[in-house]
Amino acid sequence: MGAGLVYSYLRFSDPKQSAGGSVDRQLAYASRWAAEHGLELDTKLDLRDEGLSAYHQKHITSGALGAFLRAVEDGLVPDGSVLIVEGLDRLSRAEPIQAQAQLAQIVNAGITVVTASDGKSYSRQRLKDNPMDLVYSLLVMIRAHEESDTKSKRVKASIRRLCEKWIDGSYRGAVQQGRDPSWLDQAEAGWTINEEAAASVRRVIELYKAGFGAKRIVQALDAEGLRMYTQAKANQTTQIYRLIKLPQLAGHKPVSVDGEEFLLRDYYPALIDDAAWDELQRVSSQQGRRRVKGDLPHVITGIGITFCGYCGRPMAGQNLMTKPRLPDGRVRDGYRRLLCASAAAYGGGCAVPGSTSVAPVERAIMDYCSDIINLQSLYGADRSAAPRKRAQQARKAVDTIKKQLDKITEAMLASEDEGTPLVFARKAREIEACLQAAEREAEEAERELASTSRKDLSNENEEWLRLAIGVENQEVEARLQARQLVADTFERIEVWHHGMEPDPDASERDYCIDLLLMAKGGQARTLRIDRAGNWIAGLEHEVEVRAAHSN
Repeated sequence: MGAGLVYSYLRFSDPKQSAGGSVDRQLAYASRWAAEHGLELDTKLDLRDEGLSAYHQKHITSGALGAFLRAVEDGLVPDGSVLIVEGLDRLSRAEPIQAQAQLAQIVNAGITVVTASDGKSYSRQRLKDNPMDLVYSLLVMIRAHEESDTKSKRVKASIRRLCEKWIDGSYRGAVQQGRDPSWLDQAEAGWTINEEAAASVRRVIELYKAGFGAKRIVQALDAEGLRMYTQAKANQTTQIYRLIKLPQLAGHKPVSVDGEEFLLRDYYPALIDDAAWDELQRVSSQQGRRRVKGDLPHVITGIGITFCGYCGRPMAGQNLMTKPRLPDGRVRDGYRRLLCASAAAYGGGCAVPGSTSVAPVERAIMDYCSDIINLQSLYGADRSAAPRKRAQQARKAVDTIKKQLDKITEAMLASEDEGTPLVFARKAREIEACLQAAEREAEEAERELASTSRKDLSNENEEWLRLAIGVENQEVEARLQARQLVADTFERIEVWHHGMEPDPDASERDYCIDLLLMAKGGQARTLRIDRAGNWIAGLEHEVEVRAAHSN
């Protein structure tokens, strides 16, 4: 059989199964088999999968057997080796054709599979000499798959019934599906919050709402001695973006059964209440806020709301970090630029090329919003009017698309006897995609309205005033929080970096900057400022913000 090795593979779909004597029996069998055939039993490679399903192929995608098969593909397993398993159902419970392909992959690599339960062996030569063994193996795999499929259907039906009972209030026991939150501990009396783990989660939420991206959150956690996961930092950033989407934070457990979604409210102890979770989802839906490049975050750019007043295209921020700095280490105002992105992204075309320092624009906006009278005028008498209109329009769009989908569905049903025309099916898919997008827009609009309705404006200017100092001092955390406030307050900011009517005879240093601040509350304000950020003039406007945006 060659100078191969003997490997023993153990798999348990439930880790409790390993507590019995089957592990010792199989290891003893493998040792005895190796001795009888003059081969060496490999004791270095740990081929054990506990709690991994062979029906769902978890042992292949993320388990030891998958690693073994990759080693076989790479030629790292010696020819003439033997893989001992309890039975063929330990190798796979997938669909028979897939399970047999996995067995073929092993034997075609010159490896013999031996089943300890009945002492049968499967090698390329043996299957060639005894084709009925191949038929037998297929029958075993069919039976294993059918058993698992039946069990899976029963389990799903049971989970569905438990979910329905939880929702109607007639059941308050466990629903075993999916992973439970890492910040909770389970005891006989129920779930309790692990305060050490929860402290990291709460800090993540706090930093995320303050405008931090995942990378900066990981850095902040490390600096504070907090850690959420044992994985590498690259994985932690991904996990943080997943974390803030979890309804488990508010105590609710999502369950999916064959595409049917259930939400078990108040299943877990909540870390945050429903209002805080809705606010977190509202913030997370505005992805541009997290795209902070460099060590000095931009306050008004990179969040998709600041545009060139001359050509209407986006504006970008640029920090010249290598230039000489102020004695205290801050970047000089002249080396923090605000420029129309048309030259770089659109090949030119702006009527007034050039740039200006972003510092006076930041100062003017922070100063303006630090006055409660100015904030109240931005939001108008009813600060929820604009968000309410957006929500109404979004709901109307959803209703319109649903009616379109109903019509196409009726047309498809009417033509069912003759076969559904391809154009109908394609149109239905397009409308369904539009409906999903419209429903997301409506959901975001509802969250925006709820946030606006809950928010107390009376002391909000104090937050702007507090952050204005940190923004000026170029403190990262203050600038991230200010960036968040800007995105929450303004629908659009337009900048004429050399004034609405540039003077061609003016010197490079003798110009004003004009701003148009369009608030989400439905009002707008023009400001003329000098190159230090001081107001020269200002005028309030009552405009339809979204109409102005589209124009």
